[in-house]
Amino acid sequence: QVQLVESGGGLVQAGGSLRLSCAASGSIFSINKMEWYRQAPGKQRELVAAITNGGTTNYADSVKGRFTISRDNAKNTVYLQMNSLKPEDTAVYYCKQSILPPGDLIERDYWGQGTQVTVSS
Repeated sequence: QVQLVESGGGLVQAGGSLRLSCAASGSIFSINKMEWYRQAPGKQRELVAAITNGGTTNYADSVKGRFTISRDNAKNTVYLQMNSLKPEDTAVYYCKQSILPPGDLIERDYWGQGTQVTVSS
């Protein structure tokens, strides 16, 4: 069984910073891609940032230059450092990790429970 636990959300003023964490535990052989998504009320869930097992990163244009995704493979954890936060960043943030179980050749996607980020004006 694989579980992803998120933490680090909260309420901040515009211009502030937050650091989100997402740790995976359970039956894991390896983790390939780690991603952060967000979903605001009435909007589609969107990809915010992604990082491969080789460290290659990609960001949505709306967060580029402000957010940084990183990973700690020893801890099966992905982080999202969010700086210069704007009210439009307000959303529930979800992590996703593509995990290869032991003895399997197929990766499966696992989602965190979501953490609320609220940025006030």
